[in-house]
Amino acid sequence: MFYVKIAGLLLLVAVGVLCAWLYAGDVDRKTLEAEYAVPPSTFLPILGLRLHVRDTGNRNSPALIFLHGFGSSLHTWEPWAEMLSAHYRVVRFDLPGFGLTGADPTGDYTDARAVQVLLALMDALDIGQATLIGNSLGGKIAWQFAADHPDRVSKLVLISPDGYESPGFSYGKKPEVPAVMQILPYVLNSYLVRMNLTAAFADPRKMTPALVQRYKDMMLAPGVRRAMLARMGQVELQPPEPFLHRIEAPTLVMWGERDAMIPYTNAKNYIAALPHARLVTFTDLGHVPQEEAPERSLPPLEKFLQEP
Repeated sequence: MFYVKIAGLLLLVAVGVLCAWLYAGDVDRKTLEAEYAVPPSTFLPILGLRLHVRDTGNRNSPALIFLHGFGSSLHTWEPWAEMLSAHYRVVRFDLPGFGLTGADPTGDYTDARAVQVLLALMDALDIGQATLIGNSLGGKIAWQFAADHPDRVSKLVLISPDGYESPGFSYGKKPEVPAVMQILPYVLNSYLVRMNLTAAFADPRKMTPALVQRYKDMMLAPGVRRAMLARMGQVELQPPEPFLHRIEAPTLVMWGERDAMIPYTNAKNYIAALPHARLVTFTDLGHVPQEEAPERSLPPLEKFLQEP
């Protein structure tokens, strides 16, 4: 009996230590903004949101609008933004439910809501037409926007875009969010963040401590983890082809062949469905080439942007 009691006590201690190791509450917004919303960051009131936006470059130059992926933030684009701002107007923002934009008061995290927010942002910034550049979830929002608002899109760049069905995500039905995911608003540490990012980077050495910390901090922003759960439950995939067939904008599809998040083999589906598309691949890069190798992955984009 003594040994049973000791074993039970040790188990309780182990569970307590594990919970303490994993537990993470939200971080104060002012603290995060002091670190991650330094100039040129600004916050714009857009459709009830306090949208975290960076708008750099020449206002009279062609506009580029960047859309990040799930769990990411506008910071994923900063290496490219610095290099492109000399010749373009470069706009990037935290999508509703992510980063320092935070939770959407409407609770609506559908793609239709994201398209609506993007349109309102363009109107607020007086951008009549722009090149949309989207990665992962941001790529999916970009191609839906291009299909619905062709007059507002001059060119389209899709970087390992989401949209085709995959295990756990079938057309026409919402996915079942595993019950264990309900603990997400209460747990997070650097180990879990790094483990999740591993699928996005072909070279783990590129996941620097500062990068992992930034991803972690953006997830710890008030309400973001609950918003991520809500978005997971609201996903309802539709076959992409009816959207893609309508897109007239010249399109560049970029993909890292070592992407372990969205299969590189999906690239052929996009090229087959888009009327005016070409493909650029990187044999040794993963899901986020703009972060993993910004100087090497940018030239194909620059070449595409410079074409008539």
